[in-house]
Order: sequence, then C-alpha cells, then structure tokens
Amino acid sequence: MGMGGISIWQLLIILVIVLLIFGTKRLTGLGSDLGNAIKGFRSAMKDGEGEAAEPQKLEQADAKAPAAGPAVTTAAGTATGANAATGAAEGADQGKTKV
Repeated sequence: MGMGGISIWQLLIILVIVLLIFGTKRLTGLGSDLGNAIKGFRSAMKDGEGEAAEPQKLEQADAKAPAAGPAVTTAAGTATGANAATGAAEGADQGKTKV
C-alpha cells in the first residue's frame, strides 16, 4: 500500500504482539465485556426512544383533562383553584411574627 496505509501483514503482526502481551483469557474477557457494553447501549437507546414518545402522550392527555386552576405552592403545601388564594395568604401570614 501507499504511505500511511496498513497492510494485512502489519495487522497480523500487531495481533500477534497483542496476544503475547495480554494472553487469550484477557482478550476473551475483554471481547465479552465489550459485547455486553454494546448490548446495554443498544437497549438503552431503544428505551430512550420509547420514553421520547411518552411526553407526547402525556401532553395529549393533559390537553384533554379539564384545568383545575392555577397551582400555588406555599409553606403549607400546594393549593389549586379557589383554595390557591387563601392558601397563599395563609402561607404569607406564617412567615410574619406579631409583636
């Protein structure tokens, strides 16, 4: 081959050197670990694609559900609808000390 190319003979020499350094048991373990890692990555990618479709389903379900009113979070908890205004007022009173 030309400049910078690796021929089949050079690859075979590299393979023999790697076998002598690491041994067949380590290379077998390394190959199985690499295979398991690739399998786990593929399954995680498939799970990620399935989860990407779920938010669209949730948005559609939220659009169909009736709105209960704005949610307000206070020190006492979360209130929605008509209770939101009174709950916010009560939460504001709890932080003040009377003299």
